[in-house]
Amino acid sequence: MQPRREPSRAGRPRDTQIDAAVLDATLAVLDESGYAGLRMEEVARRAGTTKPAVYRRWPTRQHLALDALARRLGEVVVPDTGCTMCDLGESLSLFLAAFRCLPPDVLGPLLADCAARDELRERFMATLFDPPRAAVGRTLATARDRGDLRDDADLELTLDLLGSLVHYRVLFGHAPVSDGEIERAVETLLQGVAADYPRLLAHARGETGTVPHHQRHG
Repeated sequence: MQPRREPSRAGRPRDTQIDAAVLDATLAVLDESGYAGLRMEEVARRAGTTKPAVYRRWPTRQHLALDALARRLGEVVVPDTGCTMCDLGESLSLFLAAFRCLPPDVLGPLLADCAARDELRERFMATLFDPPRAAVGRTLATARDRGDLRDDADLELTLDLLGSLVHYRVLFGHAPVSDGEIERAVETLLQGVAADYPRLLAHARGETGTVPHHQRHG
């Protein structure tokens, strides 16, 4: 009896160089023309490939745009210096920076184009909103674990309140978000959820002579 052969895979291996060229070309088109100007044929021309080759990899321009933007965003890494006010301000700045690196006239139209299909909407959220949101969430969780936030603080609500400042202004583009506004937003929220707000403020300002919260109840 002849040994059974494993079936061979049809087709050629995927060319990662074409993938990278297409994603780079997509970002170039988005930078120049916004999402409304994104055309598969133009992307293919700039990438030095064919439109069918692009469609074999990305079934819709929504999928293509999301993968290209994910390539630009990269990984969001938040600081952990032990200063809750400093780390939260820096985390929110990273949150904002993640959206500032997106081309203009892309985020809102892309969201609208993805909203009608659950799979695309979920992919949009997982690609563009969840990573920076999760990064800020880790900062809040770390602050609570070291006793800087009240035990009953609602971290999900706090996270949404912080993120809404960025989401609202990025999506509608009616006003910029300055570093000063980020600082005021962090201070305002911490006044409500901090276990000892004056101590956190003093720590952030580098003042000495403050007693760590966990030592006050030892």
